[in-house]
Amino acid sequence: MKLRDIYRTCVDTGMEADARDADELRRVMAAAATEHAKLDEEDKPYFDTERAVNPYADTRIAAGDPDAEVRGLLAGIDMETAEVLLADRLRDKGEPIDLIFAHHPEGPGFARLDEVMLMQADLWHAHGVGLGVADSMIAVRADEVRRRLMPYNHYRAIQAAEALGFAVISCHTPADNSANAFVERFLAAGAPATLGNLIRALRTIPEYGDAAKKGYGPELIRGDDAHRPGKVIVDMTGGTEGPIDALDRLRDAGVDTVVGMHFSEEHRKRAESLHLNLVIAGHISSDTLGMNLVLDRIEAQGVAVRCVSGMIRVRRS
Repeated sequence: MKLRDIYRTCVDTGMEADARDADELRRVMAAAATEHAKLDEEDKPYFDTERAVNPYADTRIAAGDPDAEVRGLLAGIDMETAEVLLADRLRDKGEPIDLIFAHHPEGPGFARLDEVMLMQADLWHAHGVGLGVADSMIAVRADEVRRRLMPYNHYRAIQAAEALGFAVISCHTPADNSANAFVERFLAAGAPATLGNLIRALRTIPEYGDAAKKGYGPELIRGDDAHRPGKVIVDMTGGTEGPIDALDRLRDAGVDTVVGMHFSEEHRKRAESLHLNLVIAGHISSDTLGMNLVLDRIEAQGVAVRCVSGMIRVRRS
């Protein structure tokens, strides 16, 4: 499978699972193309033209020839310099590893992580929050994240991979979209009667069950096991954690329970004051679920897959 085809599989999978409809995704990409066309010639080289064909700024080919053939890949949640060295060691032992396939973005995807956060406004709007309010809230939070990420060494692991001859892809929001849609369908189909039952239901998903056995499984951090979930939303995508004020707007829109990958202590305290239930499904386990759903499509094309860095491989038909 060519590197570019693996990359396109990631993007297409993310778009199919996106909470936004196809028209909105086309609008986002068309707006990027228009923005590029309006730039002065001296500014155009600094514009990320992939935005016109890929709505996920955190998902990019970070290293490698797009036309290169990939025999196998090493996948994981955090694929940094240590994992690159591990890939090189495994290759020395005969494993056909050509690609470092990371979930958390490195290189260009990490530097532009804030851009994908804007989609959170659409997620909240789908559950009854006004679009203008949602856009305003996430814009402030995304700008905060952009400033926080500026000092990082974004290309450290990428340069290590290039030095050893590996290609690199970050597959972030497409995997998160996939996990978000999967858990939404799962909970809607099962309709657990209590919050305790909701936790137990999540543990039947292999990635969450494995995490529970290892000590970091699904957990109710605000609410009572015996209470009814009411209106449940799943909030597992959009780059990183949204603003605390979003909880107020969701509660006002009639939401009773939010199921997410993780919540800060400040989020928990605000939810407590709002009598809003919070369920942590699990960060690494949710990332693993999303990555497995993407990898199913890649592996089906004959690419060998090896998982490290917090991942277990669960295959689904």
